[in-house]
Amino acid sequence: MSETVLVVDDEPAVLDAIGDMLERLGCQVIRAQSGADALDRLKQNEHISILITDISMPGMDGHELAELARRVRPKLKVLQLSGREPRRGGLPMIRKPFSFEELAGVMQRIS
Repeated sequence: MSETVLVVDDEPAVLDAIGDMLERLGCQVIRAQSGADALDRLKQNEHISILITDISMPGMDGHELAELARRVRPKLKVLQLSGREPRRGGLPMIRKPFSFEELAGVMQRIS
């Protein structure tokens, strides 16, 4: 899998764990710890094809980030992550915690 993936999570350990899993899948990973940082990175890198974002973050949550990101890049694929938030807007979601195999399966489906 040779996708460029922007991963967003406000918890550094979670961000690193997800980024490491994606790198094992062969993805180029760009990390961001906030919605605002993610939007800046998305505007700066035209190669990003997938956004993976936590839903529950301070400031801009993952729902708002997904909406704003798709305004910048309408064909962007979005995967939301949550341990407790409900799915909204018809976007694919994976529940935390998840295994490498679960993430690999979801990535195969959305790529």
